Amino acid sequence: MKQVMIINRKKYATGLFWQPVNPLITPFLYARQLIAKSNKKYNLLTEYKSMIGLADYHDGARAGMVAGASAVMNSFSEFVSFMGVFQVGNNNYYLIAVRNGVIIRDILLDKESEARKMYAELSNMPDWGGLFAPASWGMPRSQEKILSQVIKKDAGSKLRQMSIIKSILPSVIAVVVFLIAGIAFLYSPLFKTKDTPNTAKLNPELAAEYQRQLQAKNEELDKQFKVERKTFEYPYNKLPNPMDRARLCYKAVGFMMQPVMGWNQRSVDCGESHVSAVFSRDFGTLNDFYVVGGDLMPGGIVTQRSENDIDVRVKLPALNTGSSIDERDQETAMRDIVSIFQQANMPAGIKATNETVRTGINRETINIIEITATSKLIPMEFMQIFNGFGGVYMKSVNWEVGGKNWSYKILVYTK
Repeated sequence: MKQVMIINRKKYATGLFWQPVNPLITPFLYARQLIAKSNKKYNLLTEYKSMIGLADYHDGARAGMVAGASAVMNSFSEFVSFMGVFQVGNNNYYLIAVRNGVIIRDILLDKESEARKMYAELSNMPDWGGLFAPASWGMPRSQEKILSQVIKKDAGSKLRQMSIIKSILPSVIAVVVFLIAGIAFLYSPLFKTKDTPNTAKLNPELAAEYQRQLQAKNEELDKQFKVERKTFEYPYNKLPNPMDRARLCYKAVGFMMQPVMGWNQRSVDCGESHVSAVFSRDFGTLNDFYVVGGDLMPGGIVTQRSENDIDVRVKLPALNTGSSIDERDQETAMRDIVSIFQQANMPAGIKATNETVRTGINRETINIIEITATSKLIPMEFMQIFNGFGGVYMKSVNWEVGGKNWSYKILVYTK
């Protein structure tokens, strides 16, 4: 169907292909690169915030039309991530989904069943700041909004033709200005070399004495370090609050759920110190990923698994920790945990184990219960299972994109 909706007697273009763009890259040239790799021949371009949107004449879009997604986003500026479905006329539905300020879905549908299905699938993604759907759908945590009241007059960005001259001219001017400024800088007094002290003129005897004192101090510190004994710290004496840890991992997974053109996300894993995502190549290139992914996931470290698979890893912020241990003996605690999962009819792997550690000259045994489970429950909901227990630690949680499942590994330290 044509991707044009009429709101308050004004036409808005929908169905755009949106991508974030690095501020150091010319939007027009980046758009050209995207078009070259796409099966669709886009011929209209718009820029909105840190994104570009591409549209096609065949979808009904025309130069001068406002991009509907940008007009809607202006009315939901308080949300970093949100999704909404709005009825258009009697039979059409407009769906928009925004993740961390990036539009990932922008489409006009002519069947209510398709709109409901797409909404349900996207709502499984974690960390939505706001959800909007028709009240008749009865969707949990959602509220209804009328599109004609959401879109403000003269809001949003307009489409323009992909004109090479008009698009490159600002960049050419910017380059010329930069070159002029660079030449002026090179010949400015600030760039002139200043005299610096010549360290070679120092008294050789003083330099030798300084080196001797430095070496002696280092030897003294080495001896001090060797006789110093570190006190052993039990793992259950430095556990984060279970719900704080659950919220952190939930938000971290949401942070890594970023759309990168030509790359498909397979899974996200929240470990003890880092959150990491696995991406598989579709038609994109590594350069594409570095250009876009660097902006979407700042601080990420990219590791190439193979030619078509990469990992992106980001360090997690530290949480406050404290001492916590379950007062029950291992056997009793394990029986209680098994009973809870049986009552919830939730399959889980539950086993008692222990860890032998050296505390000075002695050895001690730490009793641990390990729980592994796969669930549709998000981390904050899943961790409520352990509200009556102490010594609880969510070691890791994995979000599997294809099956939309959460896989948990939980430790419970007992007496």
